[in-house]
Amino acid sequence: MRTDWVSPSAATLVVGAFALVLGTMLSPTDGGENTNQALRVVNQNEGRMLGMAVFYFLASLGLMLGMPAVLSVVARRGWRLGVSGVMVFSVGVLGTAGFAMLLVFFRALVVNGSVTGSSVDQLTDDLGLVVFVYTWVVGFYAGLILIAAALFVSRATPYWVPGLLLVGVALAPFATMLGDLGPALQTLSMAVGFTGVAVAAVAADQRRPDQVVA
Repeated sequence: MRTDWVSPSAATLVVGAFALVLGTMLSPTDGGENTNQALRVVNQNEGRMLGMAVFYFLASLGLMLGMPAVLSVVARRGWRLGVSGVMVFSVGVLGTAGFAMLLVFFRALVVNGSVTGSSVDQLTDDLGLVVFVYTWVVGFYAGLILIAAALFVSRATPYWVPGLLLVGVALAPFATMLGDLGPALQTLSMAVGFTGVAVAAVAADQRRPDQVVA
């Protein structure tokens, strides 16, 4: 029987993935500035900072709603691995929503002159914030690795689909070294990979015979 929720879930997966790309491209910093330079850049580009936060929040919402489409692709083979990947990845996705809210709060502090370089350095050393950030990052990338592994096992998608997800993970430590282009390429590879997952989910759903009601 064809399931009505697969296509909407696949659509939100694509929207969420490319919202992540747009949010990354809107980032006013490239990660290479010191604290004072970063504060100045944020203050001069407050609109981009707000747009980045909005797209990150939309990305978290779209990716979360798109996880059922991912599970539908690995329903026959790689199910346990896929479920584990989705659960871990969901931690990272929820962390993205929290990070978006932190960006909005941080922007408000910078625009109103409520923070200085030294105070930001003290905040980034806070144990609670460090634990949150590392949990978010590890959950996001570990979940991607598990989802990619499940897709390889399922053989329900071309190999380039999980391959691009892994490329996004592999580029993470080096993305900032390439300036603005690096993070954009990293998130774009993941977005194209998730698009492949969405296409496979919809195609598999359309191949299922409709239920015949006597």
